Amino acid sequence: MYSDKESLKEKLEKPDFDEDHIQSNFILSEDKDIYDTSSVSSEDSGNVGVLDDIPSPTESEKLQKRKMASEEKDADMSKEEEEGPAKDFFYELEEYQSISKSSDESGIPSNLLQFYHSFGYDCCKRANLHLLKGPTLVFAAGNLVNILNLSTGEHRFLRSCGGGGIGAIAVHPSGKYFVVAEKGTKPHILIYEFPSLKLYRILRDGTEQAYSFVDFSPKGDLLASVGSYPDYMLTVWAWEKEKIMLRSKAFSQEVYRVTFSPEMEGQLTSCGTTHIRFWKMAFTFTGLKLKGELGRFGKTSLSDIDGYIQLPDGKVLSGSDWGNMLLWDGGLIKVEICRKNQKPCHHGSIQQLVIDEGELITIGLDGYVRVWEMEAIDSADTTDESDHFEIEPMNELKVGNDVQLTCMVKAQPEDDPSMEEGASIWFAQDSNGGIWKLDLSFSHTTKPPEKLYSFTAGSITGLASSPSSHLMAATGDSYVRIYDYLTKELVCQYHSPNVQSKGSSLLWPNKVVDPKGTSIIAGFSDGIMRLLCLRNVDDTNELSLVQALKPHSSTITAMSFDNSGEILATGSTDKTVFFFAVDQGGYEPIGFVKIPGEVTCMQWSPPGFPDNTLLVSCSNGKVVEITAPSLSSVDTTHTYKLSDIPMRYFAFQSIKSRLRRDEERLRKEKEKAKRRKDRERELKRKRDRGEEISDEDAAAFLDEDPEAAEEEEEEPLYFPPEPNPILQAFYVTPGRFVLSMGDYDAGYLYECVFPDDSSSDEDATNEPIKAIPVQESSDVPITTIRFSSDRHKVFVGFQNGQIRVYPIEADPEATFDLDMLGSNWNLNMHDNQHGRVTNIEESHDGSYVFSCGGDGNLFGFYSLAHEEIVKSMEGKRASLPSPHKRSADDRLIDDIDDPHAYSIEDAKLKAEHDKMMRDAEAKKLTERKRINKLRKSFLELLHKNSELPSHAQLKREEFELDPSIRMKMLSQTQDRIERVRLEMQWDKEKLALAHRKIEGRFRSQLECDRIVVHAFNSSHTVASYRVAKLPDEYYSLKQTVEQRVRAASLASEGFATVEGMGTSLPSERGNETDDADDASFLNEAKRKAKKTILHGRQAEKVAKAIKKAEEAKLKHEKRQNEWKELFKSKPDKKYEDPADVAAIKEAQANMGDFKLKTSSDYVVPEHLRMDTEKKRYQILILQGLIHRAKSDFNNKLIHIRDAKFELISEMRNYSQEMKAIQSRMSKEDRLRLPHIPHPHPEEEPHKKFEFTRQTLLNFEEEEKEREIAEAKKKRKGDGGLFGGFGDEPPPETLQVKDLKHSSRKSASSIASSVRSKAMKGLPRSESSGPTVLEQQIAQIENIRLRHQRDRLLRSINEKMTSFDAELRLLRHDKTKLDVDLKMADLRHVTLLEELLLLKEYEKRETTLSGRVTGKRNELAEINGRAAEMQVRLESKKRDIERLVDREKALYASFTSSLGDNNKFADFLNKVFKKKIKRAKKKIVQEGEEEDSDMSSSDESDWSSEEDEDDSVEGGFDDSVCPPGCDQQLFDSTLVLRERRLDLEEALAEEKKLAETLKKDVDALGKKAKVMESQLKNALDDLEAFQVEKQGKLNELDVVVPLRFHQVEHVYNATIPPDLSSCLVFANSSLTALQRRIKELQQEKSEQRKFYKEARQQHVHLIKSGRLMEERIQQLEEKCEQAMMLKFGRIVDLDKLNSVTVNKNVEELKEQVRLNEVKNARQLLKLQHHIDDLRDRITGLTRDNTNRLERLNVLMNDNNSLEVELDHRQKHMELEERGKKKSEIREQHRLVQLVQLQAQEIQALKEEIGLLSRKGGHILPPAQPPLGQDPDVM
Repeated sequence: MYSDKESLKEKLEKPDFDEDHIQSNFILSEDKDIYDTSSVSSEDSGNVGVLDDIPSPTESEKLQKRKMASEEKDADMSKEEEEGPAKDFFYELEEYQSISKSSDESGIPSNLLQFYHSFGYDCCKRANLHLLKGPTLVFAAGNLVNILNLSTGEHRFLRSCGGGGIGAIAVHPSGKYFVVAEKGTKPHILIYEFPSLKLYRILRDGTEQAYSFVDFSPKGDLLASVGSYPDYMLTVWAWEKEKIMLRSKAFSQEVYRVTFSPEMEGQLTSCGTTHIRFWKMAFTFTGLKLKGELGRFGKTSLSDIDGYIQLPDGKVLSGSDWGNMLLWDGGLIKVEICRKNQKPCHHGSIQQLVIDEGELITIGLDGYVRVWEMEAIDSADTTDESDHFEIEPMNELKVGNDVQLTCMVKAQPEDDPSMEEGASIWFAQDSNGGIWKLDLSFSHTTKPPEKLYSFTAGSITGLASSPSSHLMAATGDSYVRIYDYLTKELVCQYHSPNVQSKGSSLLWPNKVVDPKGTSIIAGFSDGIMRLLCLRNVDDTNELSLVQALKPHSSTITAMSFDNSGEILATGSTDKTVFFFAVDQGGYEPIGFVKIPGEVTCMQWSPPGFPDNTLLVSCSNGKVVEITAPSLSSVDTTHTYKLSDIPMRYFAFQSIKSRLRRDEERLRKEKEKAKRRKDRERELKRKRDRGEEISDEDAAAFLDEDPEAAEEEEEEPLYFPPEPNPILQAFYVTPGRFVLSMGDYDAGYLYECVFPDDSSSDEDATNEPIKAIPVQESSDVPITTIRFSSDRHKVFVGFQNGQIRVYPIEADPEATFDLDMLGSNWNLNMHDNQHGRVTNIEESHDGSYVFSCGGDGNLFGFYSLAHEEIVKSMEGKRASLPSPHKRSADDRLIDDIDDPHAYSIEDAKLKAEHDKMMRDAEAKKLTERKRINKLRKSFLELLHKNSELPSHAQLKREEFELDPSIRMKMLSQTQDRIERVRLEMQWDKEKLALAHRKIEGRFRSQLECDRIVVHAFNSSHTVASYRVAKLPDEYYSLKQTVEQRVRAASLASEGFATVEGMGTSLPSERGNETDDADDASFLNEAKRKAKKTILHGRQAEKVAKAIKKAEEAKLKHEKRQNEWKELFKSKPDKKYEDPADVAAIKEAQANMGDFKLKTSSDYVVPEHLRMDTEKKRYQILILQGLIHRAKSDFNNKLIHIRDAKFELISEMRNYSQEMKAIQSRMSKEDRLRLPHIPHPHPEEEPHKKFEFTRQTLLNFEEEEKEREIAEAKKKRKGDGGLFGGFGDEPPPETLQVKDLKHSSRKSASSIASSVRSKAMKGLPRSESSGPTVLEQQIAQIENIRLRHQRDRLLRSINEKMTSFDAELRLLRHDKTKLDVDLKMADLRHVTLLEELLLLKEYEKRETTLSGRVTGKRNELAEINGRAAEMQVRLESKKRDIERLVDREKALYASFTSSLGDNNKFADFLNKVFKKKIKRAKKKIVQEGEEEDSDMSSSDESDWSSEEDEDDSVEGGFDDSVCPPGCDQQLFDSTLVLRERRLDLEEALAEEKKLAETLKKDVDALGKKAKVMESQLKNALDDLEAFQVEKQGKLNELDVVVPLRFHQVEHVYNATIPPDLSSCLVFANSSLTALQRRIKELQQEKSEQRKFYKEARQQHVHLIKSGRLMEERIQQLEEKCEQAMMLKFGRIVDLDKLNSVTVNKNVEELKEQVRLNEVKNARQLLKLQHHIDDLRDRITGLTRDNTNRLERLNVLMNDNNSLEVELDHRQKHMELEERGKKKSEIREQHRLVQLVQLQAQEIQALKEEIGLLSRKGGHILPPAQPPLGQDPDVM
């Protein structure tokens, strides 16, 4: 083959080659045994000699055969591409699966790391949970497909083919296949067969980078896929043929999903970021196309659409960001669906919508599964008030707290044979790290949600392995999970008390720190560090909290122990590093240092380094080396900040741009050297050919390099504007370290050294001293670097999810160098987009390696060959390292659950601040004591000053040393008060607003609070009911229900009215028609009477005649109306009196028997049928009654309470009076005043909420006193010296008997004292004491005062006793009311149960009721139409009768016109009765005039011919009057014949219409019978349903409290223990039934008597009827005789009455006469006008003639002048010189004259034309226009 392809191309393009020959050669070059152009070397062939040799003929034939075979093979291949692979064809999976890669010729075994299990789950990936038979779950895990059998727990894994990750998974509708859509460059779609897991089909070239969703069509023959960035390509595949059917760009932003419509074939829907799109596969003239219509949000806010469902009718229901559902129809939002009161359907985005068993199921990020009524949502529409449709879910299930559901799949019975019958089992994906099993049957046997598996939600940020056991720990969410990686089980887990606190880093202390290996240190996103301990409690492993510290204020990103295990360092994004001292009981804080950036990773110096230092890398490109703090020299008295810690800094300076430039230069130098070598070979070849080339030419040829001149200039060096983050850093030697950078500087590993002066300037930038490129990394950053325990391997994790291992062949003890990183082993495991490798850990024995990533996956690998591992670890199981059991004495550790808790430093600063404040307060207290001491001394001075004499006292102002000080202090005090007031104003308003809100929330809703009224002399109390106000919803709902109930009742009554009116409708309509005719007639008469033109005697005569005729007509009409009313009142033979029918119905309904609802033949009456509306109305009425009863009782109690307050006020007044009375009595006669009770606080609950400023101040004082008292009590102990002092107990109330006893006692004591005084006073002088009279007066006054006092006491006691009695009665009333309310509550419960039961039947009842209503409406419509038809039929019958009467009258008129003994009577009879065919009269419309005329003429001709034939056949000619016959009589006969024929035609037409109407009436009657039958069936179905519903209602338990004396059902004189078969029946009802029996017997006898009387009356009426008929016949005969006597024949009285003066004719005659007079006058006036016009025309004609003559003269003059001018112009040259000025003027004058004449001529022409247009035909003579001589001009 040619070494240079370009030269080969040039040779192939030369024209001297045979194209077929060349093509054959290149086709056959693949076959080694035929002809191969590669066998000829370019050196032997020269430039063009390779293909010049034409093969031999045999070879040509052979080549032609090969060519034909190749073409046939290509045809077969194209045919196979069209038909696709065979149905039984499978690919070899091993050929397509991605495997590990090693460096070329490195010899690294492919099983260096061998995958063995996946512990994670990408739960944040959309639709990452699918179900196969088994049941088997399928989900993506990085580059693996995890197939989990739920029955056996077995895991099977499939690797991706491209190694870039899994984009989407879908399951075929049959469950036989599942599809895996991958990620990467030009990813594939793989279809696997299940359960064999064979690779069935491969779909290629569907997108550029990754697939985001795939879905099968309902039939399973098509597959839809949609790609992600950058093309977002939607592709429809015929997947079995591996063929693309259709493709189109789905959208310009991320597309979440695309699905086929389940019902409408050829329709798809896609959704994604702020869009939803509706697709149709349509056939166009260019073929099948995919057309998309973008959904328009309109007034609705834009939203990301995560979930949707296509409805069967083509509409689409989708979710939204805010949790509502959007119903799409025709590309627009038809309605937005929410819950009642505008609540969202879900709190958060709706992720999935599913239709299952006719119900809609939605799941959302709020953790709820809600079930909605599908029919209501499908028919949802907006209202005028709002564009939202409100609906409540039928059922809902809260899966759990902190659950975010994103996907859900249903298990089918064929998939899971263990499923119970009727169960609805679903498996749900929880984006918070879990897989749930849900039972959505919503029955009493529904099982609670079960969490099958728990995983880390989101990125795994922390990973650690145990140093002593086969355990590992992982975190990334609020959990820390411990796994046994031998058994692949979750051992235990710890949950953070705060959900928002997520794990960010993990550290499992080594054996130096924790020899047992049971402690784990976890750092969290809120800056908290928790020490956890692995324990065994009751044979259950648990991870319990030992210590919780908060060293940082934000996320802890790194933790590390030093080599000695004495210091723990933690780094955070708050730009601090905290040090802890390791203690046996936990960790004690040492202090922290500030660093210049957020910490990304940390490493302590390895063993052997001279100093114990910590290498800290930051996100801003800086590295800090911190010397470990000395525990003895650290002072943390006031703060934990360490200030004297030596630190060195290194700021990374980007050198990647320079490195790339150097690499580009080196590449160019190599290419340049290669091109020079090619030129040297070319020069040697030319010299070998014998060409003579001089040395100068050879040097010029070698130096000439045209490609070097075309090279582009080097771009300038690029430096990132912001420093790139440092992702990993580790020590190499002291002061030397290696960095892995992110962003732009990725793709290299940099070796750096701290500068010598790095401790001083932390902002100075430094460049690395060495950099090596990371081979085959495509500049993807290295996110983690981990050395193996034996330091023979370096594990590297990349940002694209790739894992790389560098084997180190050097001595592990030797110094590490970057050049050791040569050959490597690579494996793509995590997702290539968001699966950055966050950590790689090795087991304690080096047998296992674990990697975790940002995609939530955690993979485990064997680090040795699989067979070796299985053999060495067979039968082993991880055991907890020396677990100790928790005892009861273990102290519970308080966790930090507050995300805003103080960090250690903040707590230290807070403590220092508090201490400082305490010291300040203590100092203030000392100063206050000193001031108080000075104030006390000053007060003593003031007191001493006040005791001095007034002249020696000092004034108050003299004590003030400086008055301005006091004024200034007062001013400052006022300013402070005002400032405090202003500062507290906002708090005051805030608290006032809070108070108002609380009061509005809790008190304004109350109508009456609980009031307890206490009795005076007893312990009886009566409490009110705590009644809340009825909400506005109650009144609105009540009004709505009342309107619905009223509408329903009106509808039923309206239908009954229509049914009752059906029979009387025709006659009533007929009457209405007659009344309308009468009204129109009267109106017409009035209108004519108003507009008359008759005057004088003629008008008077006509008016009298009209009045007489009108009176006769009215009399006749009145008589006709009386007859109509009479006939109308005549009942039909089948007529039944409505009163009798109503009485029968009432008797049947109120027979008196008691119909049991439990009876099998019980029929629910129409008015007792219950539905949800009526039941709600009952509940509302019951609620209203309960509220009214409570309110009425509360009003009574409030009235009594107010009366008590008034009574207390009166008692206080009485007490004051008694006090005044006893003040005038002697001490020995005084009694203790009665105790006046105070209102109890419970009687005035509202006063608890009433307060003033003084109340608040008093409350503050009381609180202070209470605190002081409690403090003293604590100091002196309980029961102090002052415990017995308190308020005296109130004196006891005096009773009436005590009052009487005391009064008698006091009276006797007073009398004895008076007597003793009198006895003693006898021997004494009169002046020594009061006289006897005074004593008697005093005694009388004393008695009167005692009486008044006793009266007041009795009044007080009586009022108190009366109040107590009234309260006691009210207490009894309340007891009864409590019983009634309890019964009402029980009734309320029963009504609610009935309402719930009715709701279950509501749908069926609505259907049946709608069916009955529809049938009733149809029947009413048919009856209405039948009644209308009947009215029209009756009208037609009346018309026919009128036509028959007119025909009879016509015959009578003809007979009378013949007269007696007319010899031409027979001839005229034949002429009159002859039947002739006449043209039918047609209504001619526009456009049909000509046709109708032609047809009518044809018919008339035909009829005339027929007439001629008939006349000939009949032997007489009816068209000619016979001789001797009266011509006038003959003509009148012909006229009457025409009228007869008109009447016969009209009569035939009316009969035809009447027959048609009769047929219609009969058809409607049959249809009505059918409809009545259907209505009866519908009513029977409704009745059966009502019986069924009543039976279910009867099954509900109703509480009826009974006393024993009410139970009359006894057995053997005892009440049976089981009363379930008894009937609860009221005695009053039983008595009523017994009384009703007697009443029915009496009614029966009365009805028999009434029947006998009615029968006798019936016989009497029949006899009377016969007599009336005979009387009528006699009167008719008498009337006929009177007519014959008066008229000579029987006449029609109606017609006779109509023969009168015709006012219209008279008016028309008068009108004609007046018009003739008027017209004659107008004709005379017009004749005079015509004469005037004729005279005017004559004058104008004469004038015109004169003008024409003048015109003729002027034209002749003009001609002569022209001739003269012409003559003069010929002799102009000879006479020119002799002309004079006068001639020139004359010439000008003539020219002007000619012009003037021309103008006059033109004016005359115009006038002539005007005269000719006025009617005359005079035209001017046609003359040519006058020419103009140019010489003249």
